[in-house]
Amino acid sequence: MIHIPVLSNEIVTSFEPFVDQSEIVYLDGTFGRGGHYKLLLEKNPNMQTIAFDQDPDAHAYAKEHFGDLIQSQKLKLYQDNFLNFDKHYQGGIDFALLDLGVSSPQLDRPERGFSFYHDGPLDMRMNNLEGETAADLVNNMSENDLVVLFKTFGEIHNPFRVVRAIIEDRKTTPFTTTKQLSGLIERVDGWRKKGFHPATQYFMALRLKVNRELEVVDQVLPKLMEKLNKNGRLAVITFHSLEDRIVKNLFRIYPELGEPLRRKVTHPTREEELANPRSRSAKLRVFVRT
Repeated sequence: MIHIPVLSNEIVTSFEPFVDQSEIVYLDGTFGRGGHYKLLLEKNPNMQTIAFDQDPDAHAYAKEHFGDLIQSQKLKLYQDNFLNFDKHYQGGIDFALLDLGVSSPQLDRPERGFSFYHDGPLDMRMNNLEGETAADLVNNMSENDLVVLFKTFGEIHNPFRVVRAIIEDRKTTPFTTTKQLSGLIERVDGWRKKGFHPATQYFMALRLKVNRELEVVDQVLPKLMEKLNKNGRLAVITFHSLEDRIVKNLFRIYPELGEPLRRKVTHPTREEELANPRSRSAKLRVFVRT
């Protein structure tokens, strides 16, 4: 599936104050396939962009499709976690965007191990060249730690039966593939809600843990908010309640820096949800530096 940038119209609307400015700095913390970047570049071709993505595939794609902009240094793309943006750039920022979801190319490529619909290695790393994999966690964490992980990061009320089955099965055969794990969850938990795979929240919990996603968001937002220029904006797209809660709270507890653009969260339109089902859980919040 082609990666369709979510909440595109809403991001472009949030960017409107910068459309006619001759010199602005845009920070894209989750470059992916450059979907949002391309939209904003059309609105202001003069913007200087500092971008980040851990995924080697995203960098290969960028070199092929945005090579001239990288060569002219209008686009500086770093292979690093956006948490470390200040190691590469210390200046002010006019507009920043974090799209915290997994991209469609990551979901749709079995070898990345994000999806329970495709059989692939149980990996789930955004940067698949380093760090612990989901298989490492499933095979090595204690029973109690797995229960805490699935309860906390997956918001699963009762993961005990699945965890016990994992502990039992791994005694003889270590978990190495997505189908192995999703098949166990299907067998133990069963399908309770039509259209909602029983492994959904388990896989989300593992992905969040593998990539330290909640921890990273919690640490990076105050740093980004502080780096915004006067009237600068920080837009964050989340895909589940844990991340959205962090964003909502952090946007409110620094009144000396600024305030949310809108009190309520922005959801995709019904038209967007029909055109791009993966946008259904997306939420947008925007912070304005005052």
